[in-house]
Amino acid sequence: RVRDYPVDRIAAHTYVIHGPREIASVANQGFMNNPAFVVTGEGVVVIDPGSSVQAGRMVMKQLRTVTDKPVTHVLNTHVHGDHWLGNQAVLEAYPGAVLIDRVGGLAEEWVSTVHRLSGGFTEGTRAVFPTVAIGNGEELKTGGMTFRIHAPPDAHSHTDIMIQVLEDSVVLVGDNCLFERLARLDDATFKGNIEACRVAAGLNARHYVPGHGPSGGVEIVNAYENYLATLYAEVKKHYDAGKSDFEMKDVVLAKLKPWAGWTHFNDVVGKHISLA
Repeated sequence: RVRDYPVDRIAAHTYVIHGPREIASVANQGFMNNPAFVVTGEGVVVIDPGSSVQAGRMVMKQLRTVTDKPVTHVLNTHVHGDHWLGNQAVLEAYPGAVLIDRVGGLAEEWVSTVHRLSGGFTEGTRAVFPTVAIGNGEELKTGGMTFRIHAPPDAHSHTDIMIQVLEDSVVLVGDNCLFERLARLDDATFKGNIEACRVAAGLNARHYVPGHGPSGGVEIVNAYENYLATLYAEVKKHYDAGKSDFEMKDVVLAKLKPWAGWTHFNDVVGKHISLA
């Protein structure tokens, strides 16, 4: 099992395990996201139980330190396996849990990638897909709690859902928003991801849970939106002036200094300029 990480109670019913910010590695045992769970009157709703069966077992162990209620539902925010391959462990412990997402996952690529990056720690992980689809504007109501879905069409991965827990004023934004860590944007569209941040901020929630990095108020959504918008505007300006990505990199970097200390900035910013 992945080593234990603390459970942070961010609202009356909502708990988050804030995982490591770095990409999957031997050091972090392949665990790198922010699993969360909401305790309802009837059971527990889990969001993004992690990157492997080992991570999911840790999440289940930590969940049981909070409540002995069963897991009734699992919501997966998007297709990237570092968020949903822990489904396997949830069904091991709670075979009656209903797995929900917007669209099925890219399974084997993620299983093998996390296995390789973790030095084989995640051996035995297999893809357990959600069987129930959910879309924009739909709600899951269970145990006196309401989970409203916001599903921007072309944001971080083209498969994203953001989950608004109405009674707790919490929004779990998935990888549409990260904080103090930059994302892999290979499957993203900049305009769509910027719009998703604006949708999330417009919900005026008290608490926002990013896919990676610390939770906080609306300022974390604004910070990530500003990164995407600043980079995109600068790239567009220099692209329109006829510059290629490597020619504009230094001047674009100069505009991105507020984010230079974020995890993986130096690893991904060149790729982000190219993608933009």
